[in-house]
Amino acid sequence: MGIGGTAMGNAALLARAAGHDVLGADTGVYPPMSTVLAAAGVTMHEGYDPARLAKLAPDLVVIGNAMSRGNPEVEWLLDTRALPFTSLPALLHDYVLKGRNNIVVAGTHGKTTTTALAAFLLRANGRDPGFLIGGVPQDPPTGHHLGAAPDPFVIEGDEYDSAFFDKRSKFIHYAPRVAVLNNLEFDHADIFRDLADVQRAFSHFTRIVPRNGWVVLNGDDTNLRALGPLPWTRVVQVGAGEGNDTRIMDFAETAAGASFKLLWRGRLWAEVRWAQPGLFNARNAAMAATAAGLALASLAGAGVADPGSGPASPRPATSGNPTGLKLDALARFRGVRRRQEILLATHGITVIEDFGHHPTALAETLHAFRARFPGALLTAVFEPRSNTARTKALQSGFVRALALADEVFLGAVSRADKLPAAERFDPEAVAQHLETQGVTAHWSTTNAEVLAKLVAHTKADPRGRPRVVAFFTNGSFDGIIGEYVGAAKGQVPEAGGQRPEVRSQRSEVGNQMSEAGGRKPEITVQKADVRGHTSETRGRKPNPKIPDAGIPNAKIPNSKKWGSRTKDQRPSAK
Repeated sequence: MGIGGTAMGNAALLARAAGHDVLGADTGVYPPMSTVLAAAGVTMHEGYDPARLAKLAPDLVVIGNAMSRGNPEVEWLLDTRALPFTSLPALLHDYVLKGRNNIVVAGTHGKTTTTALAAFLLRANGRDPGFLIGGVPQDPPTGHHLGAAPDPFVIEGDEYDSAFFDKRSKFIHYAPRVAVLNNLEFDHADIFRDLADVQRAFSHFTRIVPRNGWVVLNGDDTNLRALGPLPWTRVVQVGAGEGNDTRIMDFAETAAGASFKLLWRGRLWAEVRWAQPGLFNARNAAMAATAAGLALASLAGAGVADPGSGPASPRPATSGNPTGLKLDALARFRGVRRRQEILLATHGITVIEDFGHHPTALAETLHAFRARFPGALLTAVFEPRSNTARTKALQSGFVRALALADEVFLGAVSRADKLPAAERFDPEAVAQHLETQGVTAHWSTTNAEVLAKLVAHTKADPRGRPRVVAFFTNGSFDGIIGEYVGAAKGQVPEAGGQRPEVRSQRSEVGNQMSEAGGRKPEITVQKADVRGHTSETRGRKPNPKIPDAGIPNAKIPNSKKWGSRTKDQRPSAK
């Protein structure tokens, strides 16, 4: 249930590649996952229908965490107990990850890109890793692959809960040999009380790393360092600061790209020049390289505890050297769709789509764009859509992040009618605050209105400055991104909000099909409604008091049919 989500869709394709028939259902599936599934020949049933589910009678139902009590199929499953069901993380643990050397990538930001990078580097070094990526990568050319059993399996590990009946974080199921902790901040305010609550979940995750495993930790992150020394396993720190085992040095960025050096314990490992923007992506690369390199070193017998040594040494001496991993392939890494993805680039305007939905992610991306597009007029278009972004929990942080742009357009608050006004993100107040900081800001009660204002206000700059328009959303933005691209190209926007095909070098769909052997699967997917709703805020008087909530301290069963019921990774569907 919920096959339209990136994790769910890729997991369904992974199961199909393993030889199973997959059925699924969802609602309102949109690109890129809808395109990938359709091109792979997946049948996607619309909506939730207990009678249809009973008729299909799959051997197993996977219930995604977008599903909850009240869903008609969930209620039928509980009433009748006619079909066995599980969560996606439990399924992956029991039938995919068991017995593998798993690299589990966790963190508030950068999980998808870091997972893609680790899989890409292992493949570039002649290995055949398995992987499951919670997005649509360009490199590797598919988001899912079983790989060879002796090689690592790389998986994105989310701290969000597993299902309505299993409130543990998903990464607890993933049996890490190498745990990657990219960063840690407060997020997911709908399930975590505060920063300490998030730290507790990450601490539990580190406690299932074996003594002959590794925790690869961002040594620049104070919230991660607060987890303590982790004496039951081996810890490697990665970052730009002194004292890190893998250190990022001499980072520089221009319009031509970014460059940096990686040092391993003071010795040069690699000099990198690549197209990915920002120091945050350099850190993603360093984390991925270190984790993948240590996993390969372990396969070669380096740094693996002697199984006959007994309990005398509960924590093996820190050993292992990741530098056997060659990093020259980074120069051709193309990234992941919807992560700083350029949709249109002309002489006068560049349009970019990004998955950012947390203040830190927005700030780091906007900062990188200043270096990547020097002298350009920077326009940020933000949709408060995730379960946290649509509340006031991080509102002041969004103000600080968006102030890095020259002009800002704020979209409608997703599912605004489900939140009390006192708890809801206030676009009007944010716009007023930004104006006091010299940022031109616009807010709207519908995303259609955002599009109209954006088209009207982002025509050619009279001073001849190029313009960069960056959309930030973890959802569809009601289709306005594609419509804006069409308008920017001088085209009439397509009906129904479907985005025009403006991307190039997209090979992931064909590769998804080839990975599955070209067979036509049965997949019924059900997805939570991710269409945004608007708030009735017209006619309100300007509010001079700007809310400032702040940031708190900152082997699959051999089944004839497998009914796929999983979660959409987008926070709006959680």
